[in-house]
Amino acid sequence: MLELIISGCNGRMGRVLASLCDGQPDLHIAAGFDILGTAGQDFPVFSNPGDCTIPAQVVVDFSHPAALTGLLSCCVKRRLPVVLATTGYAPEQLEEIDDAAGHIPVFRSANFSLGINVLSKLARQAAQLLGEDFDIEIVERHHNKKVDAPSGTALLLADALSTALPYTPEYVWDRHAVRKPRDRREIGISAVRGGTIAGDHEILFAGRDEVIELRHSAQSREVFASGALKAARFLAQCREPGLYDMEDLLAWLSSGAGA
Repeated sequence: MLELIISGCNGRMGRVLASLCDGQPDLHIAAGFDILGTAGQDFPVFSNPGDCTIPAQVVVDFSHPAALTGLLSCCVKRRLPVVLATTGYAPEQLEEIDDAAGHIPVFRSANFSLGINVLSKLARQAAQLLGEDFDIEIVERHHNKKVDAPSGTALLLADALSTALPYTPEYVWDRHAVRKPRDRREIGISAVRGGTIAGDHEILFAGRDEVIELRHSAQSREVFASGALKAARFLAQCREPGLYDMEDLLAWLSSGAGA
């Protein structure tokens, strides 16, 4: 039985995660962290992670960047591996994450959908083949409650493309203030916010007289929660401190170890 702590347990994703755990006999929620307190959960909830002494094996975080410092402090002190599924970290917070990874296993990804990470691999392959002959644009769409833009996943995809291109691209977020032709070495990134869109990402390769589109659409938030639970299972068997990501998880799953 894998004992979990959910950080951000009262949020939308925290509740989805808790609901998924209820249907999986090998998982048990030992406790939760949330600034709002208990809010009717059937497991103990702590507004301050440092107050929790309940035994657990992995922390899964779907909270807010503002909670990072207290969360990492608790995890490092208790030697608890942590899955970071929150996005929108500032550069100095990424340094905090790197520092914590020197002491405990830390799993971080901008997107926990297995499909998105397959899309990332396909995008790299396309960029290698198409090179400088195609313009590249990324369009991401999310619900109207999402606060960060562009999404962490859009940046993940842009970074994946960058590693495969024969040049170092410039990311262009907004074109309305720039009145000039598009530079061939740009990656345009556009954000749409509306309704209840769980997550939609499209990569457009536009060449002379032809267009190639790669797209992933998440139908619900469960795909992200499910991926985070797979990451928790992976992290529970990691014995060494370090910063792990979806590449590590996909390799583990491919080996059959996560079956």
